[in-house]
Amino acid sequence: MTDAELNPQPPPPTAKPPALAIRGLVKAFGGRVAVNGINLDVPAGSFYGLVGPNGAGKTTTLSMVTGLLRPDQGRVWVEGIDVWADPVAAKAAMGVLPDGLRLFERLSGTELLSYLGRLRGIPRDVVAERSRELLEVLDLTGAGGKLVADYSTGMRKKITLAAALLHSPPLLLLDEPLEAVDPVSARIIREVLHAYVRGGRTVILSSHVMDLVEDNCTHLAVMNEGKIVADGPIAQVRGDAASLDDAFFHIVGGRDIAEGGLEWLRSSQD
Repeated sequence: MTDAELNPQPPPPTAKPPALAIRGLVKAFGGRVAVNGINLDVPAGSFYGLVGPNGAGKTTTLSMVTGLLRPDQGRVWVEGIDVWADPVAAKAAMGVLPDGLRLFERLSGTELLSYLGRLRGIPRDVVAERSRELLEVLDLTGAGGKLVADYSTGMRKKITLAAALLHSPPLLLLDEPLEAVDPVSARIIREVLHAYVRGGRTVILSSHVMDLVEDNCTHLAVMNEGKIVADGPIAQVRGDAASLDDAFFHIVGGRDIAEGGLEWLRSSQD
């Protein structure tokens, strides 16, 4: 292993550093390597998609980026801040919506935002005003007094997004934010995220849904077997393929059903 791999260096200083920079990131569980030495720069102000098959390493990567999981090797910088050298400052620079996050079920939506805002050190009056605005924009005003335990899946996603936005971070990391969400809630979430990016912030969205990524993201990274196998602007990654879904299928080595395969499913039986 080279010295550069053992001691990864931050990206060179620029007028505006990447919102996220990853160098030589590695994570193994037992004998299985989940993330295998990836490098990635996410441009500030982009709507960035992270896609890959199940088991590609997306969630493990996001867990290391957000400081929830310690890497075996490599370094991560958020807004130029080393996540593991200065975790408090790094975590203040990001908002996170992880897949399957457990919430404080016996708090109301308003109480949850108030509690999390105070943990962030935001003044009480600022927390109250931001919570009111977020609940209104996310169509949760009527549910602010209800216990989170009684929220639907869509409502839970929206209150978690509100919590991630509460401290106005420059980077937002979302793991399957629209999974199992009804169309109305999904549209509201998409509109909020686009407004966030228009304001100069950065969104990283991990998803299995290629249409969602193609319709919303400006840039994309494709993971497969723990490695980044393609990255760049959406049009560049898609290339000459008819759709991003087709491009993804071939990038990760998908295999079409052979002509004549499963013929017994196509024929009717008397």
